[in-house]
Amino acid sequence: MGIEDASMRNGRALSDQWADSVVVRPRTTEQHITVNKRLVLGFAISILTLIIVTAIAITLSVSFERCAAESSGALAANGSSNSKWKQSQNANISHRDSEDGQQPWRHLRLPATLRPRHYDLRLSVYMENFTFSGEVHIEFECVHSTKLIVLHTDRLEVDKVLVYSDSKKAGVMRIQRRFHYQPKQVYVIALHREMKPLRTYKINITFHAHIEHELLGFFRSSYVLNGERRFLAVTQFSPTHARKAFPCFDEPIYKATFRVSLKHESSYQSLSNMPVEASMSDEDGWVTNHFSRTPRMSTYYLAWAVCNFTYREAVTESGVVIRLYARPDAIQSGSGDYALHITKRLLQFYQDYFKVKYSLPKLDLLAVPKHPYAAMENWGLSVFVEQKILLDPDVSSFSYQMELTMVVVHEICHQWFGDLVTPVWWEDVWLKEGFAHYFEYIGTDFLFPKWNMEKQRFLTDVLHEVMLLDGLASSHPISQEVFQATDIDRVFDWIAYKKGAALIRMLANVMGQPLFQRGLNDYLMTHMYGNAARDDLWNKFSEAMQREGKDINITQVMDRWTLQMGYPVVTISKNDSLDNSVTISQEHFVYDTDAKIQNPELFNKSFQWQIPLTLAVGNSSHISTETIIWVSNKTETHRVGHMGGETWLLGNINQTGYFRVNYDLHNWRLLIQQLMTNSTIISVGNRAGLIDDVFNLARAGYLPQNVPLQMISYLSQETEFLPWHAASRALYQLDKLLDRTEDHSLFSVSLISDQFTVCCILTLTSAIRNTRLISSSTELQREVMMLACSFGNKHCHRQAVSLISDWISSNKNRIPPNVRDIVYCTGVSLMDEDVWEFIWMKFHSSTAISEKKVLLEALTCSDNIFLLNRLLNLSLTSDLVPDQDVIDVIIHVGRNPLGRHLAWRYFCEKWDILNSRYGEALFMNSKLISGVTEFLNTEAELNELKEFILTNGGESAPAFARAVEIVQANVKWHILFQQQFYRWLRKALDG
Repeated sequence: MGIEDASMRNGRALSDQWADSVVVRPRTTEQHITVNKRLVLGFAISILTLIIVTAIAITLSVSFERCAAESSGALAANGSSNSKWKQSQNANISHRDSEDGQQPWRHLRLPATLRPRHYDLRLSVYMENFTFSGEVHIEFECVHSTKLIVLHTDRLEVDKVLVYSDSKKAGVMRIQRRFHYQPKQVYVIALHREMKPLRTYKINITFHAHIEHELLGFFRSSYVLNGERRFLAVTQFSPTHARKAFPCFDEPIYKATFRVSLKHESSYQSLSNMPVEASMSDEDGWVTNHFSRTPRMSTYYLAWAVCNFTYREAVTESGVVIRLYARPDAIQSGSGDYALHITKRLLQFYQDYFKVKYSLPKLDLLAVPKHPYAAMENWGLSVFVEQKILLDPDVSSFSYQMELTMVVVHEICHQWFGDLVTPVWWEDVWLKEGFAHYFEYIGTDFLFPKWNMEKQRFLTDVLHEVMLLDGLASSHPISQEVFQATDIDRVFDWIAYKKGAALIRMLANVMGQPLFQRGLNDYLMTHMYGNAARDDLWNKFSEAMQREGKDINITQVMDRWTLQMGYPVVTISKNDSLDNSVTISQEHFVYDTDAKIQNPELFNKSFQWQIPLTLAVGNSSHISTETIIWVSNKTETHRVGHMGGETWLLGNINQTGYFRVNYDLHNWRLLIQQLMTNSTIISVGNRAGLIDDVFNLARAGYLPQNVPLQMISYLSQETEFLPWHAASRALYQLDKLLDRTEDHSLFSVSLISDQFTVCCILTLTSAIRNTRLISSSTELQREVMMLACSFGNKHCHRQAVSLISDWISSNKNRIPPNVRDIVYCTGVSLMDEDVWEFIWMKFHSSTAISEKKVLLEALTCSDNIFLLNRLLNLSLTSDLVPDQDVIDVIIHVGRNPLGRHLAWRYFCEKWDILNSRYGEALFMNSKLISGVTEFLNTEAELNELKEFILTNGGESAPAFARAVEIVQANVKWHILFQQQFYRWLRKALDG
């Protein structure tokens, strides 16, 4: 868009330098002047010469400026399309002004010449036409002499700019020119004279813009209450979208204080990071809320909202006021009470754990109908999508409650890791996201110790999941270099969140909890209200260790894990030539070993880690105390306890380390035998770890295909949830590979054992008696029931159909919340179209957020292609389906064997729409891409994927690269292992 320039408003169409050089003289009439003819002729020649020279100069200048403009991209002049302004926008920037000959507005990072101190931001919000106008006063310090002010703006129309000096020569500073450089989303102001170091200045900018429909920046959303559509407007600034709402230094390092004022119609209320300091009402029915000054914080944590929500309130012992704002009907029904209650407990927990008080006087939780992420941890005003914070206790399942709990725990942790101490730059975003993800499990353990989150669920839900991704050749280091703006969104992926959490957990176990907590306290106290990098954290941990006489250089250890991609597989073998010794080797684990040949530049370096390997020795009746061995070399020999012929080795005790463990085949057989005879000798966590390792090692070709199936044959005796959960994840992966093969029924038959039948009946019987079902035994029953129904167990199918039929006939839903997703899905897949329509009707009429999500996903289970296609189209076009649920619908259709090709085709056809909707939210886009491609496993589908990427890859190239690698691995597995797998399966079933 064109932006008006200041000189045009003053009636001056030329640049300041040109205008100042023109001397305007008064005219004199001819009859009062007597002159010599020669003088007249000479004067005429002079004038003509001057005109010719000026014309040539102007022509050359215009040509030069056109060349300059073409070389630096389109620089749109703010507010005016005046061509002379455009032609001269670069002409007068001196060598010094352009930062040693460079144009700083072309760089990824802002020039380090200025540092903001305080923002005074005043906004008027017009909800009737979804626009807003604003005025921002920024007080900043000059660090290095410069004439340039470069700050971020995007989609803002700047109206007026004034710059003031606070020095001895106070007053307005003359602006030479200003322009918007869209490629880097910056606004450039060139002054006539330099700003001096150590002096403070102020800039005042007035602007206006739209409240966007897109879910970034300052955006709008809506909901229906009593048949009336209502609107709200809220911010989402992370990582680089504050610039869409006001001109600012929009990088995490530029922390400052903020004072926000919001003016809006009195029918609305407004919220921001801080409490309202003063409120003023106008006679015309408008109100202005002035919010208190914030602590020093980064721009992307600033937040505000304009809505007509209501709230519930709680107050902590230390006086922090907690409010949960949501739709009035949700507040009235008590849907927000659970989140409010646990938030109050969590604030106290984190204060005690970190030994650092919560910094603000209040914390608001805002539940919005639509949001690009599950939640955003704005300091003092955390924003959640409704389905991640509203809980209806009558219809919400345990799994829904657990997920909601962990989202709240995550965001409250960010009030310390992220808000109080912020990463210096986006390459270390895992410093906040990894910690918050790890503390999802620590904090939830505090709230509900019986859930065993950190010691058990962390393994299957974090460690095993991220190792699938990090075992790809297309993975990346957890600390990623950011070379361009699009890279910033890409660092917010599961590697940052889940691998970050896994590495922090590994380090906490190496250090021990007391030292770990001491290091965290030192880190937070030292860097509060500021920024920190990974070395700052490692140094505090090293100091904590050294104070206890433990000389471990944490930086040297952790740099291996954060600065190189992937993880090792540690192979432990008994050494036959030496008594009681083992040979331990490490190598980079990659699913597709051919990748090392195909990408020699990537793998020509030696991947090596410093590995804290915990090791135990056991036999049929006893297991030794674990010992820790630091493995630093490719191959090492270590002495361990006494080992006999029937003694087995077990590495990575309770899976505290971020690596896989392999053994010689004899040791694998001994471990399998131990599981069959007395599995409890091995801990629950290690039983789950063995299952995950053995399946993935076989998938990558480290082990024969029969070893994992031999191992899970012990499951008929397993009474704990976690090993079953690890097995089901592995079996679903296998099923995706096999479900379109001729012999798939062999695989299904082998899984439908008496154990499934018994557990299925027990689950439904117990579910009817107990609608909450939160014990570990019922988790186990649910897990086995899900497997049984998925693989065709008739008892499970009959029970599910009976429960659905009862609901339809009585119009009373007696299906327990904890198994509704399984029963709904099974019923929809087995019963006729009327059942699908019944579930669709219930989705429309239900007001419970959690129930709507379960109903919507159940519709994807149909075996009717017409209904699946109808659902896909309705999801994308209906306002009733949140954006995140649209993605889930497409992915769940893809997980339906009958809908897999349909989901892929739909994804390809609607890519432009989907990419425009989720393109900037790359985290969601990556989830969608992986979800619709993970089931592709034929050569033809691989070629189709590659062809699609050639024309549509765009900004999602990393996600597509992962997709190609996964599909290539699927194809390769079929070529190398499918027949071997089925031969063993036939033999096992016959024997």
